[in-house]
Amino acid sequence: MFERYLTLWVVFCIVMGVTLGHFLPFVFHIIGAADVAHVNIPVALLIWLMIIPMLLRIDFRSLGQVRKYWRGVGVTLFINWAVKPFSMAALAWLFIGHLFEPYLPTGQVDSYIAGLIILAAAPCTAMVFVWSNLSNGEPHFTISQVAFNDVIMIFAFAPIVGLLLGLSDIAIPWGTLFLSAALYIAAPVVIAQLLRQRVLASRGMLGLESILTKLGPVSLFALLAMLVLLFGFQGEQIVAHPLVIALLSLPILIQVYCNAGLAYFLSRQFGVPHCVAAPSALIGASNFFELAVATAIVLFGIDSGATLATVVGVLVEVPVMLSVVGLVNRTRGWYERGNAVSARALGR
Repeated sequence: MFERYLTLWVVFCIVMGVTLGHFLPFVFHIIGAADVAHVNIPVALLIWLMIIPMLLRIDFRSLGQVRKYWRGVGVTLFINWAVKPFSMAALAWLFIGHLFEPYLPTGQVDSYIAGLIILAAAPCTAMVFVWSNLSNGEPHFTISQVAFNDVIMIFAFAPIVGLLLGLSDIAIPWGTLFLSAALYIAAPVVIAQLLRQRVLASRGMLGLESILTKLGPVSLFALLAMLVLLFGFQGEQIVAHPLVIALLSLPILIQVYCNAGLAYFLSRQFGVPHCVAAPSALIGASNFFELAVATAIVLFGIDSGATLATVVGVLVEVPVMLSVVGLVNRTRGWYERGNAVSARALGR
């Protein structure tokens, strides 16, 4: 029930964050100053609380199941790594760099583009389990796909971000970028797997399920606290430039719906079952916004345009992804009629 009404909680936290940030900016300036080596400690702790409980669900031995769902995995990997980062960069250059440039604050255009690129450079990890559950997705596919993406992300996130930022003529602090990848991808994956193995060895699968049940709310409450904090940091900018939010939202909306639609269509053409196609479309469309926000903060600062762009991604993603869940659920009959024809054509 809490997850189904997540949009309401998100909106409440956003309003609270913007209000507090507008009327009590000094509080957020103090929190924003609590950093070590350009890493904001409160933000880092909240992100770890969000990510690690979700990563505990992943058994990297499930990578062996990739062969069983190879068509769905192939579609998702194609969208995540060959389409999404580059399509978002193109949309950012078109809309933010050209069409909307006259309406945006002077000197922030490159920063907004950087934030959108960072947002699209990593596929969603944590919230995917929520979307998959709401669309009756195949859990083994979801887990194996997320595990596969996490392994790829450890090695590909920083190079892809660096490449696209370089093509945009945006200065790239490579050391800081790799630090962000290590801190928010590699370290949580390693910690979660060590904890998982320790719990399984001492308490078995029932013990792990018990811990996951207890930690689930912690992860969601950390997300909501993170939203209050992030929108508090950006409260003054949001109140001062409300049009910027709408302009940044447009390329994100286009990207989410186009990538979800493309993944869903390709899955249907390749005869992928709906229980795999639905989470495939959702994984292909959603972004790892926790990582994006953290990386933008590390690279450009809490009050930067890049951070604001990733925060807008948070604002847009939850309600939009819930609408995508609704679309794949309502079109299941249409999907399965065409899927049967495709499966026969492929000799399955």
